[in-house]
Amino acid sequence: MHIRLLPAAAAIGLAVTLGMAPAGAATPANMVVMAWQIDELISLDPAEIYEFVGGELSGNLYDRIVFYDIKNPDQMQGGAAESWTVSSDGKTFTFKIRDGIKFQSGNPLTAEDAAWSLQRLVKLDKGPAFILKEFGLSKDNVDQKVRATDAKTLVFETDKAYAPTFVLNCLGSWVSSVLDKKTVMANEKNGDFGNDWLKTHAAGSGPYKVGTLRQNEVIMLDAFEDYWRGAPKMKRVALRHVPESAPQRLMLEKGDADIARNLAPDDLDVLAKNPDITIRKVPQGMILYLGLNQKNQYLSKPEVTEALKWLVDYEGIEKAILRGTRVPHQTFLPEGYLGAINDKPYTLNVEKAKALLAKAGLSGGFKLTMDTRNTYPTMDIAQVLQATWAKAGIQLEIIPGDNKQTLTKYRARQHDIYIGQWAPDYLDPHSNAQGFAWNPDNSDNSSNKLLAWRNAWDIPQYTKMTEAALAESDPAKRKAIYEQMQRDFLKVSPYVIMFQNVQVLAERKNVKGFEHGPNFDVVYYRNITK
Repeated sequence: MHIRLLPAAAAIGLAVTLGMAPAGAATPANMVVMAWQIDELISLDPAEIYEFVGGELSGNLYDRIVFYDIKNPDQMQGGAAESWTVSSDGKTFTFKIRDGIKFQSGNPLTAEDAAWSLQRLVKLDKGPAFILKEFGLSKDNVDQKVRATDAKTLVFETDKAYAPTFVLNCLGSWVSSVLDKKTVMANEKNGDFGNDWLKTHAAGSGPYKVGTLRQNEVIMLDAFEDYWRGAPKMKRVALRHVPESAPQRLMLEKGDADIARNLAPDDLDVLAKNPDITIRKVPQGMILYLGLNQKNQYLSKPEVTEALKWLVDYEGIEKAILRGTRVPHQTFLPEGYLGAINDKPYTLNVEKAKALLAKAGLSGGFKLTMDTRNTYPTMDIAQVLQATWAKAGIQLEIIPGDNKQTLTKYRARQHDIYIGQWAPDYLDPHSNAQGFAWNPDNSDNSSNKLLAWRNAWDIPQYTKMTEAALAESDPAKRKAIYEQMQRDFLKVSPYVIMFQNVQVLAERKNVKGFEHGPNFDVVYYRNITK
């Protein structure tokens, strides 16, 4: 426990060196301080970001071509593009770039910057590139398919007709962040399109720019006074890495933080009685699950994967550990998405699990490891699972680490079991269907490394169903495909899907305007006031 508290202590000490408020005093009037778990941050490059913290930051450092309105996520709003049209064959989208947008460097934002940013993402071919590659874009054709025809016109061509809402949903995610081409290329090294530099810097036109970045300590953002929508209300935003709930609560109570993001139920109960604190809940599409690597000799047995689904006390964990911060959920589409179902066939049943393990010839027991983020609630849930699984003869070793460590190992298929979270990349059911049930190439060198691939689940039949659902233009038929997929998927998939997230935010009562939407990259700081 003392080891786990050290990062929080370091963060508090760092506040003094950065000139923040001393303990017990209010934070500066022109700065908002958030206590948050930011240990997973790997990169600030929109072409590389594939974590929650990076996705959130992208929405405040960059303008996207289009973006989601938090109050009405079904309606796409113009970002860097003020308007768009779709060709009669449904394959060509033409965007008109706004006049007057400047990058933080002072350079004007043009259609060339927007086209180059999308081309760059495809050519770098890192994690998020698949969002654009699914439209038939490749390193070989992206310069022809995505192009600026003049300084204000961006053309985006797809390989076939898709529902316009699906295309715009994808472009509403962080992958359409518009980068300052001149600034990025001035920092290029060895043909990396500036990727190494952008891991810790930004070249955007968003309301904030990067000030200080110290991994696992603090991220300081400074207001961009010439932002085209108007200067942000807060001159600085400080994201302080505080991994434990209790220190977050104490900082909020004392005024050392304005917003706390990762509070456990016990601390939320205390804060609910504090007249200086307000608490609000925001439904999220994020899902908490176990990924079971099919390369493991035990987990590749269908009876074992099913047995593990009977070895989770879903209701007990929710009531004892999560208590309103998440709700039980067992299918891959979050509630509220097209085709989502609320089937929950699994409950804790140790005897049924034992029978399945005996059927697999494993009644004598076996050992597994679980890579676990060393924070609430993943560590707490892992420890409950460890005790429960022991009743069925499964010896579970918990391997703790920060989220960057556990994610890196998971993405390399080097885990037995990974416990973590998945959030849609965009607000469309295909994002989760593709993540959980699509794996066109199960080889180790595949360029598509989503969840099914990470867990070595070779599924040509589900891959075809996922592609069929995407191609279906009739919403009712598309909905029916997703419903059937999930019901088949429940028993056979190498995932134990457990909970859907509810984001609980605790704020000092004078804090207003922190906009937190239904997904991790739909979070905006610009309108925060104190």
